[in-house]
Amino acid sequence: MAYPAVSTAVDLVNAPLLYKGKVRELYDLGEEMLVVVTDRISAFDYVLDPAVPEKGNVLNRLSAFWFGLTKELMENHVVHIDVDQLGEIAKDREALKNRVMVVRKAERIDIECVVRGCITGGGWRQYQETGKVNGIVLPPGLRKNAALAQPIFTPAAKNDVGHDEDIPFENMQELIGAELALELKEKSLKLFAFAREYCEERGIILADCKFEFGLLDGKVILIDEIFTPDASRFWAKDNYALDIEIDSMDKEPVRTYLSASSWDKNSTPDPLPIEVVEETTRRYLDIYRRLTGKSL
Repeated sequence: MAYPAVSTAVDLVNAPLLYKGKVRELYDLGEEMLVVVTDRISAFDYVLDPAVPEKGNVLNRLSAFWFGLTKELMENHVVHIDVDQLGEIAKDREALKNRVMVVRKAERIDIECVVRGCITGGGWRQYQETGKVNGIVLPPGLRKNAALAQPIFTPAAKNDVGHDEDIPFENMQELIGAELALELKEKSLKLFAFAREYCEERGIILADCKFEFGLLDGKVILIDEIFTPDASRFWAKDNYALDIEIDSMDKEPVRTYLSASSWDKNSTPDPLPIEVVEETTRRYLDIYRRLTGKSL
């Protein structure tokens, strides 16, 4: 039997809570920080009930997997992911197993670094209205979900409350400096190219993804999560088509259910049906298995 879903780790961790996001909780370990990935799930800017069993485990282990694969390309913040090394900090090791990551504290750069390999989602909506994405002029006549000739870098200014704001690269340069902006752009495109090829070999299209970077002792490092279903748009090659809404390999069952329901998207929605929760768990476990070749 799977361990029950973890909605919060506040009662499982013997350390001060620094920050509680929609999914992740950050705890202060002095020079380092403990990241606990809960099973909370959000959609349309609402955190939903109930939590989705195994989701946090998949997100954490998948990030750890990718951080390991890309460490030669880009230094990251990971110290270790071993719950046993936490000692008395972990009140319930079984509940925290697979969902913890001890990381170095870095100063977050307040830019979400987005790379798009296909024209879809918010990028498609921009293109339909203006023929551009984040100020980048794209060829006329592109169809929804089409692969771009070259991936494009489309940053967003981070907002801790509400939506991040899509901005042109020039605005990013003004916000953080031209040199740092160029470094983040080059690193983001390099990481995307690496992961896209890896996914391609496993029958998966990496349509787009986002990265977060931080500064540690004046050096840029990769932080947060990478190439997870919450930070990337994965499509099974078998499902790929133009001009449709492709069923992505993530929390799509939740979005589909909510969109088809009578929920007004302006109030807390009713709890998700158990079949939607179970299908979402299955999706997360499946993308983990397909990307890593292992079961959780």
